[in-house]
Amino acid sequence: MKKTGVLHAELSKLIATLGHGDMLVLGDAGLPVPPHVPCIDLAVTLGIPTLQQVLEAVLEEVYLEKITLAAPTETHSPNLWQFARNYAEAQNLSIDVVSHDELKQLSQHARAIVRTGDTTSYTNIILHSGVPF
Repeated sequence: MKKTGVLHAELSKLIATLGHGDMLVLGDAGLPVPPHVPCIDLAVTLGIPTLQQVLEAVLEEVYLEKITLAAPTETHSPNLWQFARNYAEAQNLSIDVVSHDELKQLSQHARAIVRTGDTTSYTNIILHSGVPF
C-alpha cells in the first residue's frame, strides 16, 4: 500500500502516466462524461468528496502548465475560482477562461474525467499536464 499521496489505484496510475499537454478534467457530480473518455468515479454521495478535496490531493502529485475554468465558475463556485487563481499565481501558471460549453467540448479530448460528489454548479476544472523542466 502507498504510504502517502493519492491512494485510489486508478487515479494514481493515471497521474503517473500523464504526459506533457495531457488534460485531466475534475468535474462535479453532474458533468457529462463523453462515452469514449474514461471516467474515474469518486462520488460516494452527493457532496462527498468535494472537487476541491480531490483537486488538492491531485495538485500534490502533478506538474501543470495551465488550468482551464469555465466563466460561470467565478460566480457559481467562487471558492474553486479563487483557489485556482491563487494556485496558478503561486505556480506561475496561466488560466484559460472559456464558456461552459467550450469546457465540455475540451473534455472530449481529456485523458480522463474524475467525477466527484460535488453539487456546486460549474465546479469543474481542466488541468493541463506540464513537465518539471
